[in-house]
Amino acid sequence: MSYAEAIAYLQGLTQFGMRPGLARMSEMAALAGNPQQSLRFIHVAGTNGKGSTCAFLDRIYRESGLRVGLYTSPHLVRFNERIQVNGVPIGDLDLARTVEKLRPFAKSQRDAEPPTFFEFATLMALDFFRSQKVALVIWETGLGGRLDATNIVTPLASVITNIQFDHEKWLGHTLTEIAGEKAGIIKAGVPVLTATDNQEALDVIRRTAERKSAPLTALTQVELETLCPVDVPLPGSHQRLNAGLAVATVRRLGDVIPARENAIAAGVSRTQWPGRMQFVKLSGGQELLLDGAHNVAGVDAFCHTLDRLPSKPSALIVGMLDDKDLKQMVAMLAKQAPRIYVVPVQSLRTAPPDKLATLFRSQSTNLQVHECASLASALEQAKDESLVAICGSLYLIGEALSLSEGSRSDHALNDWKPRDAKEEPLQGKGNQG
Repeated sequence: MSYAEAIAYLQGLTQFGMRPGLARMSEMAALAGNPQQSLRFIHVAGTNGKGSTCAFLDRIYRESGLRVGLYTSPHLVRFNERIQVNGVPIGDLDLARTVEKLRPFAKSQRDAEPPTFFEFATLMALDFFRSQKVALVIWETGLGGRLDATNIVTPLASVITNIQFDHEKWLGHTLTEIAGEKAGIIKAGVPVLTATDNQEALDVIRRTAERKSAPLTALTQVELETLCPVDVPLPGSHQRLNAGLAVATVRRLGDVIPARENAIAAGVSRTQWPGRMQFVKLSGGQELLLDGAHNVAGVDAFCHTLDRLPSKPSALIVGMLDDKDLKQMVAMLAKQAPRIYVVPVQSLRTAPPDKLATLFRSQSTNLQVHECASLASALEQAKDESLVAICGSLYLIGEALSLSEGSRSDHALNDWKPRDAKEEPLQGKGNQG
């Protein structure tokens, strides 16, 4: 199987949408020899900050001399980014070999349909990490936690970054419901750490931990600030909290996986995570600020970080998915720049630019709002702006990085096709695996 054939196979799986439940994932893993049973994990869930917290954990343990696997989603430019060993994405040849090896296990005996794209990608990560003999896997959930494909593992620690509103269609419309899904990664007797500061959500996490006899460490923002030993290279005060949570996790597991304090400090200070308040320059010299602020809490953090920059953007390019709280996010973003360029996201779930434009115009008659057919068109129209910030969807950030690097993009693999008849809320589906 060639790399192109492997990507085509993965693309074919996106048509199966999102189908919550662990039965298919468990069955595939068993057919593949249960690679998760020979690996050690730190499992990370939460609404925002999962990827950054994973990046801090990954770098800290690499600085400690461990061979570390990192599994995150979505990818920004290429699928390979999702599966990394010691900071290096899986190579094209290894990716193709892994798909070819695992494809026979994708034919379920109990389910008429093949696995979803995310389920198969998760199996690929498990198999590749086993073959690479990694000492530890930093393991990010995809959506929710309880019925997420990643939840077939028993980790050394369960980490829940925070609980905010996002993906309400699937996770629930209250923080209690959403927290219940995220807390689903908590395992019997396994330590839990969380930076959740909402009392309603924290109560759910605490009750779940007590029920499973899982020692809980709930960290306040003040504690997280003090835990961070050095300056954080990722912009934004929220990143210091993510780093503090990673440090707390490393220290909590010190008896199992020792990490020197100098390695912790070096890991935090050297962490990079693309697409989060990232500055890039186009070939023509234009400077862009990219941030994957894709929900209300993320946009709030983005706006607070902009307020602390030496100079604010003169324009924003905004593209969002239509299943988000568009009105509230637009209300915050409208205050950040005098000119707004709205674009479609490369996704079937994109919010139409005219819909976004109407929302922005309703915020202020002084706001200059431009509807654009594409990100490339918006960049052309905004070429004379001193600093342009791009935000609203990680898919859009990936497109911007692909344009800036002139590289091939696997953006289509991020987009699963909605299947309204079968994609139901996770609530009440506790018997699915």
